[in-house]
Amino acid sequence: MSTIVEGPVAQRLRGKLQDTFSPKHLEVVCESHMHNVPKGSEKHFRVQIVSDKFEGLRVIERHRLVNQCLADDLQNGVHALRIDAIPVSQWKGQVSEPSPSCRGGFGL
Repeated sequence: MSTIVEGPVAQRLRGKLQDTFSPKHLEVVCESHMHNVPKGSEKHFRVQIVSDKFEGLRVIERHRLVNQCLADDLQNGVHALRIDAIPVSQWKGQVSEPSPSCRGGFGL
């Protein structure tokens, strides 16, 4: 069985999300390796989070809550954040698919 090793940025994001949302399920995946960034960078993330705090909220409201939680990180180094914020009542164990590979810039 393999263990995913998280870097310090991923660990910080995970901690903030855990503390704020007490999620039933949480994935924080660094996808920086799929982009044109230096090796070892932690700039692009995918987050799947399932929480009671999302009940009754529209998708945009859930995303705003996650963005507010991680605002400092988004202003200081995290370049991209894909969010799957799911209320517990809608959680069926669905798997968060990896983001598509970077296409290298604008207009492609």
